[in-house]
Amino acid sequence: MGEGWQLLKIRGIPLRIHPTWFVILFVATVAFEQHYRLTLVGQASPGLLWAVALITAVMLFVSVLLHELGHSLVALAQGVQVRSITLFLLGGVASVERECSTAMGALQVAAAGPAVSFVLAIGLLSLGHQASHLSPVFGEMVNQLGALNLVLALFNLLPGLPLDGGLIVKALVWQFTGSQRRGLEVANACGRLLAYGAIFMGSLLLLRGSGLAGAWLLLLGWFGLGAARNQHQLLKVQQALKEIKVKDVAQRRFRVVEASTTLRQLSLLRLEDGPTLADVPTGEGPLSSKPSQAVAGSKSPLNGALPAAGSQLSDWILVCDRGRWRGVIDDGPLRDLPVQRWDSEQVGDHLQPLSSLASIHEAAPLWQAALQLEQNPRLLVLSPAGLPCGTVERAELGYSVLRRLGLRLPAPLLATARRQNGYPLGLALGQIAQGMVGTGEVGSNSAAGAQPPGQEPGSAGARR
Repeated sequence: MGEGWQLLKIRGIPLRIHPTWFVILFVATVAFEQHYRLTLVGQASPGLLWAVALITAVMLFVSVLLHELGHSLVALAQGVQVRSITLFLLGGVASVERECSTAMGALQVAAAGPAVSFVLAIGLLSLGHQASHLSPVFGEMVNQLGALNLVLALFNLLPGLPLDGGLIVKALVWQFTGSQRRGLEVANACGRLLAYGAIFMGSLLLLRGSGLAGAWLLLLGWFGLGAARNQHQLLKVQQALKEIKVKDVAQRRFRVVEASTTLRQLSLLRLEDGPTLADVPTGEGPLSSKPSQAVAGSKSPLNGALPAAGSQLSDWILVCDRGRWRGVIDDGPLRDLPVQRWDSEQVGDHLQPLSSLASIHEAAPLWQAALQLEQNPRLLVLSPAGLPCGTVERAELGYSVLRRLGLRLPAPLLATARRQNGYPLGLALGQIAQGMVGTGEVGSNSAAGAQPPGQEPGSAGARR
């Protein structure tokens, strides 16, 4: 679902209207006009009935907005940023940056919306009698809005995702079992049952001639099944991020030169349009930690599936000296020094330490890599000895997760992801990993996955 048009901001939260909202506004207005025409016979003109029907439809969505604001304000109190509130065909939805980090916090956020609807229902229904003394039309509208808010509260409390009742079930199971994942599985299963029930009831109503009610239940059922399917896919993505290791997806997006290499030779290396000049050769499995001056391109498990042609990220140039890792060099010396000095200046005179590169150990799970890739375009992969043995980028992570889900995308799509240094199909693996940390699904990013600052990778020596 697209974001729609932003109308205003409430407490810093953008309020958006999706184009499909106008469809349901029209349908609701027609339905309310028919209701008022049958219940207020002879008490109002046709024009007034249409006006009151439109006002009722708009006020209904104001009630939906207040419902979502209840969720959003409690989420803000829990330290969760709310991206937007969007009104669309099936009501409203609040988009948050992450889930609450505790089960009780998640329970409070989920319960806030129905609580607001219950308060509105009680208040409106209690005022219905007084409103009827002022005007029968006004009284009927107030009673109608009160009843609709009561239905909104009760409907959202049905125990299945993506409804608030499903979120409450998830939070309660999470609280009692200590597993947020288990709560999501239980609530998702309940959501599927409710969706199938809605589709079944909608089909019966359609067969019996209740077209609008039946179609609405069918629409809700299909929406519920889609939401359940999305939650199931999210669970599989989280599992993949925990189980797959960095070494399973790493490539070698670096080249290796000797410290005695001149800047002139480095410039020619950068101008090369052919295959990778100096990847670390294999010999001990798919990832070897031995530096070499070899110029043959290596093959990693993902080579061929993720073409490097047209990549916006140039290969790193790592430097070794007689079998020992020395550091990394960028294009700074070529930019800063005059061409006349390129033949006399050596790469070894302009090194930066390997610790200047963001790095991760090969045994780290992918969720740790996804977290680091939120701030870095590429990571240096380190062997158990702390030696460079590969690199990892967003494209490799996305490809590996999609493959675990049983999806094999065409090579052009994967090449585009690499060229843009993004995840295939827009996978938000970094946000998913942040959510896993926030809810306690995994521990915080530890030293087991990231190279400690100031410690030189390979500083213990890397002789062949």
